[in-house]
Amino acid sequence: MSIIKQVPYSIKSIEKNKPLDSQKKVYLNILNDESKQMYIVHRSLKQQLTSYRVRNAHTKTRTEVKGGGKKPWKQKGTGRARAGSTRSPLWKGGGIIFGPRKKTYKSKINKKEKKLAIQIVIYNKFSNTIIVDKLLNNITKPSTKNAITELNKLGINTNNNKKVLLILEKKTKVLHFSFRNIPNIEIIKVNNLNVLSLLKADRILITVNALNIISKINN
Repeated sequence: MSIIKQVPYSIKSIEKNKPLDSQKKVYLNILNDESKQMYIVHRSLKQQLTSYRVRNAHTKTRTEVKGGGKKPWKQKGTGRARAGSTRSPLWKGGGIIFGPRKKTYKSKINKKEKKLAIQIVIYNKFSNTIIVDKLLNNITKPSTKNAITELNKLGINTNNNKKVLLILEKKTKVLHFSFRNIPNIEIIKVNNLNVLSLLKADRILITVNALNIISKINN
């Protein structure tokens, strides 16, 4: 059974460093049964990790090994065992029988399940989520110092080992170069929102425009 829960977010302003009077409300479809919540999140996480898995070990068969086009010796009359190619798996330098081959792994999950898993994680991360109206909007050149200052104004300490996830409407060069040297910070576009990034994050920072897109997708 799925129910609709109302989640109100207070929007913080970096200039004044205090919540605004207005609140942004997002409606998420959350399963009432906690065991089913964990099941869907686990399925989505497993599918994402499986898609990242690649087996790079790759051996060549006798058809892929270079050379071996000429018959080593005639079929009869030499006293040797007959041979048709120097690239036979029986020969040194020949092909490999039943060796490892390059492979990509895939796992299927329904779109609605994936969407619901993201909703569940966002809902459970509510207490560690900060909504901000602007983020480095007045900066034309990348500045790590200004990026750290704005994070400190929002109560995010960059000196500890806690991971911070920034969810933005669009990823600009100024934002990318300003935050890339700060450890434990990940920047993603709202369209690339995924369960793994949400679960790894200790604190989540979302801009108002990105929150509006999340609200439209969920509704």
